[in-house]
Amino acid sequence: MTIEVKSIPSVSVSYARNGSSTKANAFGMRPMQERAYERRGEQYLLIKSPPASGKSRALMFIALDKLHNQSLKQAIVVVPEKSIGASFHNEPLTKFGFFADWIVAPKWNLCDAPGSDNGGKVNSVGAFLESDDKVLVCTHATFRFAVDKFGIEKFDDRLIAVDEFHHVSANPDNKLGLHLGQLIVRDKVHIVAMTGSYFRGDAEAVLAPQDESKFDKVLYTYYEQLNGYEYLKQLDIGYCFYSGSYVHDISDALSVSEKTIIHIPNVNSRESTKRGKTTEVSEIMDALGSWEGKDPVTGFDLLKCADGRILRIADLVDDGPDRHAKVLASLKDPAQKNNREHVDIIIALGMAKEGFDWIWCDHALTIGYRSSLTEIVQIIGRATRDAPGKTRARFSNLIAEPDASEEAVKEAVNDTLKAIAASLLMEQVLAPRFEFKPKNPNNEATPGFNYGEGGYDPNKCNVGFNGETGQFQIEIKGLAEPKSKEAERICREDLNEVIATFAQDKTSIERGLFDEDLVPEELTVIRMGKIIKDKYPDLDEEDREVVRQHAIAALNLTQQAKQLSRGGGDTEESANTAFVDGVRRFAMDVRELDIDLIDGINPFGGAYAILAKSMNEDRLKQVRAAIAAKRTSLTPEEAKVLAVRAFEFKKQRGKLPSISSTDAWEKRMAEGAAAFVRFKDEGRYD
Repeated sequence: MTIEVKSIPSVSVSYARNGSSTKANAFGMRPMQERAYERRGEQYLLIKSPPASGKSRALMFIALDKLHNQSLKQAIVVVPEKSIGASFHNEPLTKFGFFADWIVAPKWNLCDAPGSDNGGKVNSVGAFLESDDKVLVCTHATFRFAVDKFGIEKFDDRLIAVDEFHHVSANPDNKLGLHLGQLIVRDKVHIVAMTGSYFRGDAEAVLAPQDESKFDKVLYTYYEQLNGYEYLKQLDIGYCFYSGSYVHDISDALSVSEKTIIHIPNVNSRESTKRGKTTEVSEIMDALGSWEGKDPVTGFDLLKCADGRILRIADLVDDGPDRHAKVLASLKDPAQKNNREHVDIIIALGMAKEGFDWIWCDHALTIGYRSSLTEIVQIIGRATRDAPGKTRARFSNLIAEPDASEEAVKEAVNDTLKAIAASLLMEQVLAPRFEFKPKNPNNEATPGFNYGEGGYDPNKCNVGFNGETGQFQIEIKGLAEPKSKEAERICREDLNEVIATFAQDKTSIERGLFDEDLVPEELTVIRMGKIIKDKYPDLDEEDREVVRQHAIAALNLTQQAKQLSRGGGDTEESANTAFVDGVRRFAMDVRELDIDLIDGINPFGGAYAILAKSMNEDRLKQVRAAIAAKRTSLTPEEAKVLAVRAFEFKKQRGKLPSISSTDAWEKRMAEGAAAFVRFKDEGRYD
């Protein structure tokens, strides 16, 4: 059977390329680094910023100030894997105007040292703590073992900088999270946490709410980063479905003229050929060209294409110690960093993800769904580096369609849902930031915002956009306002994290895609309400409703704008403003932009349209049937929420919702209220 690849990008975003994110100030700091440095006096600092925005160097600036001007003894930088330790090698920062250089003595970059994370490296941490040297770099694992051995008191008066902070979890089984919680309670260290994706694939909280509240946050969005690039102007992200073995015609899924990272599937996954990882790599190479041998210097495989071109392939899957070390060293060779022709394709399994820097990557091609949304976001980050001549980048996720067996259908459905969830999340991450305001007669135009043709109109719900900050300001009738500072902060900073949790909620996405009888409010009101209640248990009911409204507004406006902006216009200028135009068009097309209208939109409707185009019709029916078989009746908790909504409905309209109403949401509230009375009579509530 032959592979059938249908590449349907679900996200295609264009940017203005104004060059701002790559320009440095008088101290050699790019905009994100300057923003972070302004907060250098904070004891607990969380930097949420995309790959390639310069988090490593931002940490260097902050750490040097803490060591020289804030009386901290030492700085310890902890990274998830040894390869990322190279990001913290020496940097001559005084050359660019800063007051000190970043220097790590070779013996204190434990990521460069041989041996395991435990044992001798832990003793090295102990020796460093007793020394007068200032900076140590080690893995998360080494740091965990060191805290276990020496105790948290040993780290007093030091800076702990945690890279790729999404590896931390508030779950007590997560040792790094447990240690950080203990350090925060003791309150004798400074912590700088850095991440490009402040959410986890398992939907666990990264920090406990009481710990997170202590962190001051630096936000730098994907939109700011990509809009400020000099070269890269378009990013496409999509999932594709295929049947058969992917290795047969993988050349259909990529172009050999694009610099590509291929992430092959795990050997135990559904997409694996089950013939072994090295065999799969050989078969991929056979599909791309004829093997001409290995480059003796780099260890790269040389393939001759049909047009006579020689491709240079870096195989990171073959883990033979000598060969693997040679290939990895060749990829890290600083002399080749700016050489686009150094390598053409990288084939990887567990590597080339977070922290891997290859600026020339045009295409990240991933076969099989990866373990988490976080991993997908990190892989996409490999392709979003800015580089001369690189105007377009893309991420493709190839997923095997289900076959006839029931178990395979179940697994395929899970992979499909996860791929769609990743796509929805990335749409949100790549979009400008939303600021929502209730519509009222006293509202006025905000300086710096463009309200479109005709300007600000006090008689309608306005959509303003600030191109410099990449921020929308949208007026919505009936929108609730936060009462507490925490709810205000969540609406300003955490909407993407809320949406990430919602997108990973299997019940929501299953019903949103495949339940023909769905009333959208069952997702936008009930499921999202439950997710926010679980995620922010300390918020009162009114503030939870505020967060719910803002999160659903951000998600649904992004979805509607995407659908209305497809095509992006014929010119580069219209492509750059397509998303903004899409938001404005939606606001103008509806009679009135109010929260009830937004709640009545299925957030997954657009995703289903893409799925229907890209998946075989018979298999799509199979998937729908598999989901329909799992449909359940109302739970007591859902009935209670519906009963509360029914009571609010009565307060607003002077009558209870009717079970015979033609309005699906009113009818559902009536059903929920009746179920609540029944459950109460049965003693189902405490």
